[in-house]
Amino acid sequence: MGARDGGGFDRRLIAPMILGSVLNPINSAMLAVALIPIGRAFEVSPAQTAWLVTGLYLATAIGQPVIGRLVDAFGPRPLYLAGSALVGLAGLVAALAPGLGLLVLSRVLLGFGTSAAYPASMALLRSESDRTGRTSPAGILAALSASAQVTAVIGPTLGGLLIGLGGWRLIFTVNVPLAIACLTLGWIWLPRPPHPTPATSDTRTTSGTRATSGSRGASGSRGASGVGSALRRIDLPGIALFAVALTAFMFFLMGPRVGAWYLLVVAAVVGTVFALRELRSAEPFIDLRVLRGNGPLLATYLRQFLAYTTSYAFLYGYTQWLEEGRGLSSTSAGLLLLPLSLAAIGVTALTGRNPGVRRKLLVGSVVQVAGVSALLLVHVSSPIWTLLAIGAVIGVPQGLTGLANQNALYAQADPERMGSSAGLLRTFMYLGALAASAANAAVFPHGATTTGLHHMAWLLVVTAALFLATTLADPSLRHVGSTTESKPSGNPSDDTPDGTSGATSGATSDGTSGGASGGTSGGAPGAVTDGGPTRR
Repeated sequence: MGARDGGGFDRRLIAPMILGSVLNPINSAMLAVALIPIGRAFEVSPAQTAWLVTGLYLATAIGQPVIGRLVDAFGPRPLYLAGSALVGLAGLVAALAPGLGLLVLSRVLLGFGTSAAYPASMALLRSESDRTGRTSPAGILAALSASAQVTAVIGPTLGGLLIGLGGWRLIFTVNVPLAIACLTLGWIWLPRPPHPTPATSDTRTTSGTRATSGSRGASGSRGASGVGSALRRIDLPGIALFAVALTAFMFFLMGPRVGAWYLLVVAAVVGTVFALRELRSAEPFIDLRVLRGNGPLLATYLRQFLAYTTSYAFLYGYTQWLEEGRGLSSTSAGLLLLPLSLAAIGVTALTGRNPGVRRKLLVGSVVQVAGVSALLLVHVSSPIWTLLAIGAVIGVPQGLTGLANQNALYAQADPERMGSSAGLLRTFMYLGALAASAANAAVFPHGATTTGLHHMAWLLVVTAALFLATTLADPSLRHVGSTTESKPSGNPSDDTPDGTSGATSGATSDGTSGGASGGTSGGAPGAVTDGGPTRR
């Protein structure tokens, strides 16, 4: 291959990987300023347009680990191209959607389509690492992380400008040229899998050790038996149980009422069956065994859920209030959120290389409590500078918490289950986004009113306070990021953002590892920078 850096990495892969990685966060963030215009166009309430958020994250929570398994079986190229095509199709469906139902369907298609780029990129990085004999380049991993975060935090502003330019449908139709660009770059630059031969159909390397899933997936050198084995490893019953339980629970949360009690029963029963099955499965859809006897890791997952519930609820709720309650245009609301974006990027740039976790989480949770508490003082005549300041304050924890939780996980998780552990961290982020969507639907049943905003603020104050309490109550955080702490796995001198040995290889086995570019699914609230730990 040509166009490589000094370590031999094929630099032609960078463009398709980065472009694919930004599709999910940019679409998540741009939607924030489009919910009110969409509701007006279809004459529906914010409680109904919240399904546009829910549909995306339901699809992503289910789709990313499934596609990760398919990358193992067929290699990154076909899955990357298929996902890009699905993104383009979603853009066309949204452009022509005559009602909210079809628009929600387009978001589901978008969720599945954007789920392909992340596991494909991780497989490509692992393949290049195996080919060159070196760990994945820190610069490539940093570029993936930074591009995803930056596009996520500027998404509301960009979305507002697009809506001002051509209406709300433009934030959906922009996916068509983006998808064409991904298809073009992917078709030209992504490696084609060679035809399987008897020498390459075995799943073991010449040294007798089992080949890494990333190596097999990216090179595409599996034979028919290898593909069949990988497909059999896809936990279809687990996927179905997870989808049914989560969907039933979300249907209840999006419209809670006494008559819908059966949805809670379905969610509880199916969820219990899912948990029991996953704990006994050799190849689980979500590896719940990483939680056994690991209280600090469980606390990190809880903090991830709480932090992102608050972040997403603020992003979507506050933006809707700015447009409907305060009476601003989508373009003005997007510009008003620019300080949030700048604060998040600036804080990440200043603190990203600091491996300490507890201080970041404490500062992030305290500032988050202060920011959402300030919403209680907001009213329709609040001066613009006040609204700008609130956004800037909320941007601070968004720049701190994602990376801090990622670093905490790296220190707390079993090295042998690093990929599964990181994947579960992303799942809790998606669950936070879904909870935020349900919260917005509950507080804005008929419109984004100031009263509804204050109700949301009280809910978020409690959530952010729980985030602070779980941080204060976790003594294990004092030791994470200390100079005497050693890495749980990999080369101690490895300076790459994820250490490669855990997160990158794990990504190709479950498709959800958080090592290099969590921003692929993160959305605007910090996008989970997922830069991983710096050198300790």
